[in-house]
Amino acid sequence: MASINAKIARPDERSDARERALYLLYEAHSKGISPSDALSLQVLEPDELTVVLVTGVETHAAELDAAIAAKAKGWTLERMPVLDLNVLRLAAFELSERSDVPVAVVLDEAVKLAKRFSTDDSGKFVNGVLAALSKELRPDDPLR
Repeated sequence: MASINAKIARPDERSDARERALYLLYEAHSKGISPSDALSLQVLEPDELTVVLVTGVETHAAELDAAIAAKAKGWTLERMPVLDLNVLRLAAFELSERSDVPVAVVLDEAVKLAKRFSTDDSGKFVNGVLAALSKELRPDDPLR
């Protein structure tokens, strides 16, 4: 039995935190409350990275939205599916404020979230916007 359990991949805590942050941002939007309020309504205290991501997106919302809007050719923020927009916000926050996370990781995680939780075309859309955004926010990152 040990060999079977050894083959089961443990979930990545950072990926889980990004997913929880996406849930909270979506919850805030759906309820018409702030992301901070969504955090405070949680029965269990969210982990540190989830808090950093949610509060970071909230704090930098205007700059993130402006950067996303500039790279989303033919799309307004209002026209984007809410999940796509929040995935883009999370990833744009990580690109701009978390230089410890490689560009490739940010893009990969965002595309996975978009494919899992949004429309069939969301992965391609998110990848395209973030690839363009990463060139501006991390021009010298060798892992882009």
